[in-house]
Amino acid sequence: MTRLSDEAAPTLQFLGGAGTVTGSKYLIRAKGRQLLLDCGLFQGLKALRLRNWREPPFEPSAIDAVVLSHAHIDHSGYLPLLARRGFRGPVYCTPATRSLLRIMLPDAAHLQEEEAAYANRKGYSKHHPAEPLFKRHDARQALNLLKPRTYGQAFKITGHDEVVLRRAGHILGSASIELRIGRRQPLTLVYSGDLGRWGRPIIRDPEFVPAADILVVESTYGDRTHAAEDPSDELARVVNDAVKRGGVLLIPAFAVGRTQEVIWKLRELEDAGRIPRLPVFIDSPMATDATEIYCQHPEEHDIDMKLLMDEHRCPLCCKPCQFTRNPEESKALNRLEKPAIIIASSGMATGGRIVHHLKQRLPDPRTTVLLVGYQAAGTRGRSLQDGASTVRMHGQDVPVRATVETIHGLSAHADRSEILRWLRGFTKPPRQTYIVHGEPPAAEALRDMISAELGWSCALAQDLQTVRLAV
Repeated sequence: MTRLSDEAAPTLQFLGGAGTVTGSKYLIRAKGRQLLLDCGLFQGLKALRLRNWREPPFEPSAIDAVVLSHAHIDHSGYLPLLARRGFRGPVYCTPATRSLLRIMLPDAAHLQEEEAAYANRKGYSKHHPAEPLFKRHDARQALNLLKPRTYGQAFKITGHDEVVLRRAGHILGSASIELRIGRRQPLTLVYSGDLGRWGRPIIRDPEFVPAADILVVESTYGDRTHAAEDPSDELARVVNDAVKRGGVLLIPAFAVGRTQEVIWKLRELEDAGRIPRLPVFIDSPMATDATEIYCQHPEEHDIDMKLLMDEHRCPLCCKPCQFTRNPEESKALNRLEKPAIIIASSGMATGGRIVHHLKQRLPDPRTTVLLVGYQAAGTRGRSLQDGASTVRMHGQDVPVRATVETIHGLSAHADRSEILRWLRGFTKPPRQTYIVHGEPPAAEALRDMISAELGWSCALAQDLQTVRLAV
């Protein structure tokens, strides 16, 4: 791709995460420099997933740098493909995000390879042979490009541009990105990343950003407000109902962030005598590895580190949790007949070990499935949430006779009121605000709220749209 001339005005192009909650990529072009904010993989709807296989609408080798908001795959999972296709520049992120990516990217590659191998063994793929989207070698290549930077300290990413990372409160290491473009009269673009919530366990609250000329803000829950009630009440009800049914409680949960909070809540309910002490299985090698990462980054915690390190209170080490690492241990869970809790990724049931557990247990009316996070359109989690009578897994239609429950209050995403709270932290209105990372109803609702409550100039980002950034 030809680089822009020095006279060209800065532009912003939405290459994902516009009109959808997945595939976040935002490309900045400024006087010959090309910067990518986030580098996410598309998930969910097939039409979106197919975009992962196509050549990107830019030349990877021409990208000067990437800045990541956090480690979730819909914000980071395209990095192995970017590296395979010629990108060799730095990838800036927080130290905790780098630590997480060291397990998450190889794990994503392993799942790709495992899924392709399984499809070839079972013969259900339309492609012969089925190939993984990327391999572990590609993930290792991407990891070599990571450059950690601490919160609150400005750093140069090119000769004229600098970045400040601020806490976003979403998961370990998550950040909002403050990008200052140019030298003499810098233009400040702020990208919220995925905003978290105030007063949640383990992770510190989001930080306010003082000012922006251009604001890019997420809208995952832009059309709703989380229930004011403590989600512990709903969790206790779901667990006790599952015990009454006599079956297993399956919880699809992201290995980083959601799993830790669910385990923490379960421990609190056990200590209070509100639920029985059940066997709890963490069927996720990644979640097991994340235990050490949480303990390695005390700067991220809003709880006493001594309490965290106590084996009876640690969010991932508290008894009676049992960790399964190898496939044989995971398969042994199929023989469970008494009430137990199995927590496994992925959080939207798009892949990983949870798919195998769902395939076996969804036909059993004793089973309870608890969804504890956002379920994107086109995912198995969304199908279950919407009441599907069957879901397709490994080329088969699996009947759904299990009870499916949802707890929105455990979400790590800010709701509309919390997004508004973060927006009120700006000392003056941005010149222009773009709404991203939300399905159309949520994005439209947030746009309308910002216009009505704050009076800001606000627009919905359009997929593949390029906008000129006024200096």
